[in-house]
Amino acid sequence: MHCPFCRHPDSRVMDSRTTEDGSAIRRRRQCPECGARFSTTETASLTVIKRSGVIEPFSREKIVSGVRKACQGRPVTDADLRLLAQDVEEAVRATGVAQIDANDIGLAILQPLRLLDEVAYMRFASVYQNWENLDDFEAAIKTLRIEHSQGIHAQHEG
Repeated sequence: MHCPFCRHPDSRVMDSRTTEDGSAIRRRRQCPECGARFSTTETASLTVIKRSGVIEPFSREKIVSGVRKACQGRPVTDADLRLLAQDVEEAVRATGVAQIDANDIGLAILQPLRLLDEVAYMRFASVYQNWENLDDFEAAIKTLRIEHSQGIHAQHEG
């Protein structure tokens, strides 16, 4: 780790602590050359393999922007979308993989979006799962109705 003050190529770790949510480590460092102290934050990298084969860093913002389209005209706030993206990232990181297919991220979005707004869920799922006709919509609506009648939806919210 280069010192941000004098660019010395080494530093000494003085203290290490995990962040409150446990997703990163904050380290307090000191440069042996100039004596300056600075902090670093370490997180595990997570990359996404897109359908084209391109690999890019995971981005919560891409989740927010993708889901925002499905939520147009719905009573969903930016804070709701940020929380959904955080939930998706936590679920993906909990799998323990360093690289994940974009398709798997889309699948991870479906359940939290369904709990947030069922109309937005139907919109997102119809595009994401390539629904081709009304039968696909009817099957999804039937599943939602069955779960409502069984009280499954209410269990997930509370």
